[in-house]
Amino acid sequence: MTQPFRRGALLYESSIWQGLKVQYAEDRIVARLDQPLQTVSSAVYGGGLSTADGFVNWKVPLHYNCSDPVGDVGRMLEQWNLSTSATVGLLTAAKLTHASIAESEGDCFTVFCMATSGTGNAARSGMIREVFPAYSPGTINIILFIDGRMTPSAMVNAVITATEAKTAALLDIGIKDHANGRGATGTTTDAVVIGASQSERYGALHAYAGAATTIGNLIGRVVYETVYESTSTQGEL
Repeated sequence: MTQPFRRGALLYESSIWQGLKVQYAEDRIVARLDQPLQTVSSAVYGGGLSTADGFVNWKVPLHYNCSDPVGDVGRMLEQWNLSTSATVGLLTAAKLTHASIAESEGDCFTVFCMATSGTGNAARSGMIREVFPAYSPGTINIILFIDGRMTPSAMVNAVITATEAKTAALLDIGIKDHANGRGATGTTTDAVVIGASQSERYGALHAYAGAATTIGNLIGRVVYETVYESTSTQGEL
């Protein structure tokens, strides 16, 4: 894992996934690929089931007016000359400089993960709480790319595995729900993106992505590592 943008880098190029590049700007991080990915996500813009080759993590101010986030992202994509139909957009108030990246090759796949983390709105799922605004400062955003073939159910399984790994990292760090002091399972505004290339070059189809599978095991590890690093360093320069 690494935090390339803390050292002043403006571009990260994958060493194991040809054509995967991540560019940093003061108000956004943009990941681009040479080929579109099949995606499932909880992203504000382009969420649900989609196809995309561009992924934006947009840093908004703490006082951001969230009345029209989809429209806001769409207008920014046009301003940045990015496709409004093939881009997935996320919002965050976390430090983009502290984005953590990890990537690794498996037996029949390659995995890339990037996480940004701000836990000012940390929360524990399953607790009774007051209704929060649709957007609050903070957010853990996880962008996970898999070069390989996955069934739709395996992609949903990857969401579960990634969420479990995120929660494990937060509990190990000791992040608390501010409302009750118990261990946080996430924040009130977390988002996750799963993107699969569906490439046949590995000759395998992954039907599952739980922790006991090779692909799920690696997904869990890279998500844990990036969430742990981005969260534990959020208070540092």
